[in-house]
Amino acid sequence: MFFGFQRASYFARGGDGSMNRLRVVTYNIHKGVQGIGPRRRLEIHNLGHAVEQFDADLVCLQEVRKMHRREAQYFVRWPELPQAEFLAPPGYESVYHTNAVTRNGEHGNALLSRWPVLGRHHEDMSDHRFEQRGLLHAEVEVDGVRLHIIVVHLGLIRASRLRQLAQVVRYIRREIPHLAPMVVAGDFNDWGDAVRSALRGCDLYEFERAGTSTFPSRLPLLQLDHVFARGLLPVSLEVPRGRIWGRMSDHLPLIAEFAWPGKATQAAVT
Repeated sequence: MFFGFQRASYFARGGDGSMNRLRVVTYNIHKGVQGIGPRRRLEIHNLGHAVEQFDADLVCLQEVRKMHRREAQYFVRWPELPQAEFLAPPGYESVYHTNAVTRNGEHGNALLSRWPVLGRHHEDMSDHRFEQRGLLHAEVEVDGVRLHIIVVHLGLIRASRLRQLAQVVRYIRREIPHLAPMVVAGDFNDWGDAVRSALRGCDLYEFERAGTSTFPSRLPLLQLDHVFARGLLPVSLEVPRGRIWGRMSDHLPLIAEFAWPGKATQAAVT
């Protein structure tokens, strides 16, 4: 299946041998199902093809189901594996942690990494009893350098988001060494400057350009999804377009590329 976007080389050394490239994707997959009631359809298999075509180093996913008894009975082709494991291309490692437990199942955030995972952590970010949220933190070794990845999915209520943003900042300052290379990605449910302002205090920045709205997928008007980085140089930002993307989830994926110094230079900085 062709999804209509150009793939770039992943984490390759620059022409002068001094810089690396890192491709990061964030995607809210809407639990692998679209539509409601008897018209709902299973999209997890199409999402699997999409993730493989990203050819990314790191894929940060939100609304990923570990299991769901009702949907497993409804859909004939429901995968036997949890969605994070099912979506991981060959050679990738999946990291998942449940944020929300419902009557029929569980869902949360996930990271798919083509690089070795050194550690994984989770922090509950639920701000009230109607929304269960969490922060997923993984440490990945990329070309000999330890990189911290945080995957988030913030709340729908603005006051909650602001408190959750403050919690993310506290977590970073408490758990991640100062100036250590880091990526923070996910569905922030915010289209204003609050997210950028909060993360700027941790020296986290994103590549900003026009045409990167990710929600709603059929007629994208807002950029709710973001990829921030520290210790990496933002190079490009891309949102794939086309009918197939509007069908797979209510969000569009956001594809970010970064450059960063090689191992020897990075070690000298950190």
